[in-house]
Amino acid sequence: PPEEVEDASEPTKRDRSHLESTLKLNEDKPADDFSGVLQRLRKIYHSSIKPLEQSYRYNELRQHEITDGEITSKPMVLFLGPWSVGKSSMINYLLGLDDTPYQLYTGAEPTTSEFTVIMHGPKLKTIEGIVMAADSARSFSPLEKFGQNFLEKLIGIEVPHKLLERVTFVDTPGIIENRKQQERGYPFNDVCQWFIDRADLIFVVFDPTKLDVGLELEMLFRQLKGRESQIRIILNKADSLATQELMRVYGALFWSLAPLINVTEPPRVYVSSFWPQDYHPDTHKDLFLKEEISLLEDLNQVIENRMENKIAFIRQHAIRVRIHALLVDRYLQTYKDKMTFFSDGELVFRDIVEDPDKFFIFKSILAKTNVSKFDLPNREAYKDFFGINPITSFKLLSQQCSYMGGCFLEKIEKAITRELPDLLGSIGLGKKPNVLSCDITGCGETPKNRYRKP
Repeated sequence: PPEEVEDASEPTKRDRSHLESTLKLNEDKPADDFSGVLQRLRKIYHSSIKPLEQSYRYNELRQHEITDGEITSKPMVLFLGPWSVGKSSMINYLLGLDDTPYQLYTGAEPTTSEFTVIMHGPKLKTIEGIVMAADSARSFSPLEKFGQNFLEKLIGIEVPHKLLERVTFVDTPGIIENRKQQERGYPFNDVCQWFIDRADLIFVVFDPTKLDVGLELEMLFRQLKGRESQIRIILNKADSLATQELMRVYGALFWSLAPLINVTEPPRVYVSSFWPQDYHPDTHKDLFLKEEISLLEDLNQVIENRMENKIAFIRQHAIRVRIHALLVDRYLQTYKDKMTFFSDGELVFRDIVEDPDKFFIFKSILAKTNVSKFDLPNREAYKDFFGINPITSFKLLSQQCSYMGGCFLEKIEKAITRELPDLLGSIGLGKKPNVLSCDITGCGETPKNRYRKP
């Protein structure tokens, strides 16, 4: 009969009930209301962190301003990986966009050439990147600094989907080996870095049938340094290989990634096939389904921890701002000590910037303030930084105090050691003591600063 013929050509769709139940899409429970906590977080940021950030022009070093839109934004899940590994298909599958007019375009060629932000909206519609960047209420306004060429490659899609009420997805152009940044017409790595710095979960997707860890991917993993706990590796299309072959690929993947990710805890790898069609017959369906559910639970966890992650993110930002301020202060102090009535200021300062180690600038920061050596920015960055910002345009930390407002440095230290950890405590961190690891940040210790004049 003709019906059967039709069935053969039309691949059967997989049951989606596990998606609904794991991601709690049918529950009508109200989302946790954290508006009070967010207000406090904004207040701490504006009163204790931002003054120091502006005074020492931190955003010119890291290009990292935090807007209010970012403080209140939803958790962000970033999809990275080579082209044609199934990143867009995976998003279509998770959101059930297949066969709707808004499914992300997928295919064997490098299809996604844009950064696509999939977010919640009352009805399906597309938003131009230029419009997204102009709207300061969205968290994407800082992207304007990457230029018009980039904004043309940025696109937003609003979808009325339950999951997107709690999370935003970002699909990225596939990494194409041996392709020059110039060809892309915008600073691809910088844009990736911007998204990486802000993502709560980073899915790095691979296709086991063409596993090739090349240069651009190496660059990418270099950019993921320090974000290892957010990375999940996905071996997609796993049902297209025989078991034995799949195990070989799994081993090869770890082998090629090992030098790129040097952490004691290897990243979690999910082996499955993330798209709406049924698994290939004679493959490990049960395993793939279990893996998929684990991945969905992982995603749920991130949504539930969003407030903790946000506070930890602001705190990490504050730690970096503080280190930057201490360094600029140290450069300035060294400059003032070396200057005599007859010196040529520019030459003196060039000497210090060219070889900060001669003046123990970085070493003294480590010796006298509890800063981890892994948190120190690199010396080259300061050459560029002072190229744009003359040293004489800064004030010493000891002069950044006012009778009413107190000292900038003391305020940021209080935020790092007391206010932000207290805020974390107030949302019930008893259940997850590992969010802020004190080994890394020394949250128990008060930062010491022996430069401050008594």
